[in-house]
Amino acid sequence: MPNDTRIALVTGANKGIGLEIARQIAQAGVHVIIGARNSDRGKAAVANLASQGLAVQSVLIDLNDHASITGAAQTIRAEHGRLDILINNAGIVDPQDGPPTQGAPAAARRIVDTNFVGTLAVTQAMLPLLRQAPNARIVNLSSALGSLAVMGDPTSPYYSARLIGYNASKAAVNMLTVQLAAELQGTGIIVNSVAPGYVKTDLTGHNGFMTAEEGARLPVQYALSGEETGRFVEPAGGLPW
Repeated sequence: MPNDTRIALVTGANKGIGLEIARQIAQAGVHVIIGARNSDRGKAAVANLASQGLAVQSVLIDLNDHASITGAAQTIRAEHGRLDILINNAGIVDPQDGPPTQGAPAAARRIVDTNFVGTLAVTQAMLPLLRQAPNARIVNLSSALGSLAVMGDPTSPYYSARLIGYNASKAAVNMLTVQLAAELQGTGIIVNSVAPGYVKTDLTGHNGFMTAEEGARLPVQYALSGEETGRFVEPAGGLPW
């Protein structure tokens, strides 16, 4: 592999929008590391993309297992020495989540532990590798449901989507984006929150308005190009925090 080939890690990339993000980034000539919490599923995703002539590999990484996060960072350092792109895509929903009056606190804890704390842990573990790249990029997969302004707007189509655990987890991811972008100013590392839209995947019960291919386009765009940092965007443009 040429030394100037960019290296990307996409968490939760063995299926859904993560797999499609991995595919599109690899099609742009990036060497993609598919992060998966199940090694067999990760290998299956690699076989899928490799059959299309794409440069991919997989690494075991479970956002709830910090030893696996450390191990993934060590593997990437040993094999590549740096990371150019981190896409924090992995996330969960929980059937016991719901409106604030009904959502199970235990479900909220599970969701926040994965979607926010896990994302924070991955980001911290990968930052030393990102600092080794000339111009690194972090894309945090968020959601319009994580916007306090959107969720407080009775005219918003998302106003009634009350999932206290999930929505709070994405608001927390947005806080990570805001603070990390400010902290990393001047380092050459760009950080943004990207809401892909309502995509038909396992996460949404295959409800939604967009295919995984369509939903992957904006995260891929921010992973590959642009100089803006600390933004929260959706396909239609900027989103309010």
